[in-house]
Amino acid sequence: MRATACILLLLALMMPMAPAGAETYAYQSDFSEDADGWVARSLGSASVSPENGGLAITGRTSDWHSPGREFPLVPGKVYEVSTMVFQDAGDSARMMISVAHTINGQESYENLAREDVPKGKWTALSSTYTAGQFDRFILYTETLGAPQIPFVIKDFTVREVIGSYSLDLPSLKDLYAEYFDFGCAVTGMEAINPRLMDFYASQFSIMTHANELKPDSVLDIAKSKELAGEDQGAVAVRISAAKPLLDYAQQHGIKVHGHVLVWHSQTPEVFFREDYSPTGPFVSRDVMLSRLENYIRQVFELIQSQYPGLIVSWDVVNEAVDDATGRLRASNWTRVVGEDFVLQAFRFARKYAPEGVRLYYNDYSTPYEPKLTGILRLLAQLVQEGTIDGYGFQCHYQLNTPGLRQLQDAMDKVIVLGLTLRMSEMDILINRNDEENLRLQANRYGAILALFRAYSDRIEAVHTWGVTDNLSWKANQFPLLFDGRGKPKPAFYAVVDPLR
Repeated sequence: MRATACILLLLALMMPMAPAGAETYAYQSDFSEDADGWVARSLGSASVSPENGGLAITGRTSDWHSPGREFPLVPGKVYEVSTMVFQDAGDSARMMISVAHTINGQESYENLAREDVPKGKWTALSSTYTAGQFDRFILYTETLGAPQIPFVIKDFTVREVIGSYSLDLPSLKDLYAEYFDFGCAVTGMEAINPRLMDFYASQFSIMTHANELKPDSVLDIAKSKELAGEDQGAVAVRISAAKPLLDYAQQHGIKVHGHVLVWHSQTPEVFFREDYSPTGPFVSRDVMLSRLENYIRQVFELIQSQYPGLIVSWDVVNEAVDDATGRLRASNWTRVVGEDFVLQAFRFARKYAPEGVRLYYNDYSTPYEPKLTGILRLLAQLVQEGTIDGYGFQCHYQLNTPGLRQLQDAMDKVIVLGLTLRMSEMDILINRNDEENLRLQANRYGAILALFRAYSDRIEAVHTWGVTDNLSWKANQFPLLFDGRGKPKPAFYAVVDPLR
């Protein structure tokens, strides 16, 4: 008997850990009778047909020509997506599961899973996907650099992930309250999931937007382009993408750390060009300084008007120091403004920041030379000008590097400058999700947090870069305190048990 296209299964049957009575969405393809709602995504040249329990696509002329199907995904919910793929036309072909999502008639795309598929071998593609704020979702399997090969998919599966997300665990924010704030990064897709957010709120006292306050989310290009007709230095901003987390934090008494005002990455190229045109020449230094000042001023004013007092600190500039040289990295900021762009950004931030808001410079690989020397040189300039309050000490670490003494030495050198520390973006990568690696990860987390507790008089907050492994930017290296279903890992207990 063929499966229906949309199956609502009792969660007790799907995932025993879930509370009784909960329901979850699940789908698995069944091509025994027909294409099961799948169609060929193309301009007419490609076609799909059932084939030996799978679905074949032929007649392709572009990578995106693919078998696709609409799914009733719910914004904010988390799904496991997987399929088996087969191709017999090339030695190897790069293949992907992707999603086309639509809102207000505008379609956009994300790649979810990517693998090299050898000739003649069924290969698995799988990923976790948190549905964004869209009103239509089409999942499909496409190629990358192999636009004409035919291929077959089977066992395409979509299952909603319902984790444990217990609100009765020991609370990081409570146990660490006498030391420092314990925080996390949250994506916009997580922020619209009330169950996830209630779980996060039970553990963390401060939250950070993963992407939604970065310039590519905040700069309103269309409006800025209109304003540039009269004033090339004009800027328009918007915070619509950041609102879900800001709203939740405001309603639940959670502090927010702002990330980030100025960064070489995730900043639209048009920000630096005349008329905000991708083909326009770069603006002059004076125009760019005007844009920089207007941007920082308007971000502070807009957020303060709608969420007064909610954001307690900001990363003013992110990752400006080059790893290999210790000098400022080459970017559009150095090209258009010059080597003093960091100093200029902090001057504007200090000028317009609401009273009491603390200003940070944030960077990674701090313990390593020559980067450490370059960071210290930059921080010393900012301290001399009186425009900085603290240093965001990113902690994306491995099991063995940096060494604890190396980490402590770098912390000491920053503290000597009179700055407080924010141990930001913390995660610890492991290669395999097995018992031994989880034990080593737990030991590593425990040792680093013991060091941080010893420096609690100089640390304002510790932030993990995410909460659960499946939603991490390094999901395949299991870097966080909770697994993909919200269950605490040994690392979590290594962090909380010394305080219980």
